[in-house]
Amino acid sequence: MNGKVFIVGAGIGSVEFLTVRARDLICVAEVIISDALVDRTLLELAPANCDRIIAGKRGGQESIKQAEINQMLVEYCLQGKRVVRLKSGDPWIFGRSLPEILALQAANCKWEVVAGISSAIAAPMLAGIPLTEVEASSCFAVMTGHDLDRLPWEAIAQIPTLVILMGTNNLASLLEKLQAGKSADTKIAIVRWCGRSDQQVWTGTLKDIKSKLPKGSLSPSVIIIGEVVKFHEQLSHQGDQSLENFVQRIDLKKDKLALQGKTILVTRAAGQASQFTDLLTSQGAKVIEMPTLAILPPRSWQMLDQAIANLSSYDWLILTSANAVESFFGRLRESGQDSRALHSLKVAVVGRKTAEVLANYGILPDLVPTDFVADALVDAFLAIPNHVLTDTKMLFPRVESGGREILVEQLQQHGAIIDAIAAYESGCPEAIDPVALAAIQNQSLDAIAFASSKTVKHFCQLLDRVESQETWRSWIAKVKIASIGPQTTKTCHELLGRVDCEALEYTLEGLAEAIGKSFYPQIK
Repeated sequence: MNGKVFIVGAGIGSVEFLTVRARDLICVAEVIISDALVDRTLLELAPANCDRIIAGKRGGQESIKQAEINQMLVEYCLQGKRVVRLKSGDPWIFGRSLPEILALQAANCKWEVVAGISSAIAAPMLAGIPLTEVEASSCFAVMTGHDLDRLPWEAIAQIPTLVILMGTNNLASLLEKLQAGKSADTKIAIVRWCGRSDQQVWTGTLKDIKSKLPKGSLSPSVIIIGEVVKFHEQLSHQGDQSLENFVQRIDLKKDKLALQGKTILVTRAAGQASQFTDLLTSQGAKVIEMPTLAILPPRSWQMLDQAIANLSSYDWLILTSANAVESFFGRLRESGQDSRALHSLKVAVVGRKTAEVLANYGILPDLVPTDFVADALVDAFLAIPNHVLTDTKMLFPRVESGGREILVEQLQQHGAIIDAIAAYESGCPEAIDPVALAAIQNQSLDAIAFASSKTVKHFCQLLDRVESQETWRSWIAKVKIASIGPQTTKTCHELLGRVDCEALEYTLEGLAEAIGKSFYPQIK
């Protein structure tokens, strides 16, 4: 069998940052095993029958162990498959490629490494920071911020320019070690999500940078330290202008006709689809709404009412959805109180939409994780300087059934005392919308969008009531299945057998963008 594994650098984002060699290999891959940070639109370049496996760890989610990845590569290669192991950035720069290559060599498997654009090089460039400059920097070093005690800091302090990957979670310790050998006035820049439309850059000195950063996790970011950071202000205008022009070419949110002629089924709670519908129609799509969630009160208000009566005993209020916000404040109003009752609490939310709904009640959240999934909230808590979770008391109003337990379990593992209390229930509507059913039966849809695991489950339940699974699955066989995030994707695979595109940012905006790029992965 003539199998071969290609360990390919995916660069920093979209197809525009791929090498030609990498693009060509993805286009003929039979199996792709991808890291989590790889832009999912790259997977759309692969043939329809290509097996796509996400094998990276992100935001505290469950991940495949390295030994299992090694074994998968060997097994697929021995089956004669053409395998692309897709890694963010460059495979040789903190890409954990060596264990995989050694496993392939031990099994006499053919392999090849294909270089990619590393964020260590791209992030400074896109932030207007030259890594070398005749007067300011004669050399630079790249390092990881994971295990700081292994690095020779006395020697490192002599290097003009430093680039640190995966260092924001240890930022406080990193700054302390740097100041032992460098001046506190040494310039520093932090670049998050380099090359994307939401790229952010913060600059300062080793002494004051922490005061300039937002709360919560900054991952994934690249840290640049040295005199060359001074060029950011001088060069960023031109750099930002170039990046903006680039983004305007590839960012589908700016292309109002990206979905022209496409019909998309939106599965949402009754009365909550209008925002997403507007996002899609603004890009030219025809939208059919299919309510798949009925928001209901919990079986009993007793526990929530008791918690509201004792709000002052809590340190944090956690809200992970717009439904949780509306349900909690509705019950707060029933008790004769309003937002002022939260004066002694800090509020953590998951997702931009949740924060927007919360703002309607005059409250800005104290903590919002960078990744818009509940699992990332634990990392965000742990990243708060001088904050200890042990004995921290938290109120978590949530859905009564079907919610994920990992957030509660992880917070408890770190010593938090968390009251997870039912604030609402999400049930399946009694009947399928007739317009939506007709569109499904007539096979006139181009895509179906799912924004939660429950919408997937209820979509299947509603169709099971009108036809056999074999029949209704044939109706959607050629329709793209779009998911808002990893957990929804998991449910889609379990119940529908596939997912065609997943939002990179786990928001409605991200879902709309993913749908557009799934139809036009190489848009200019």
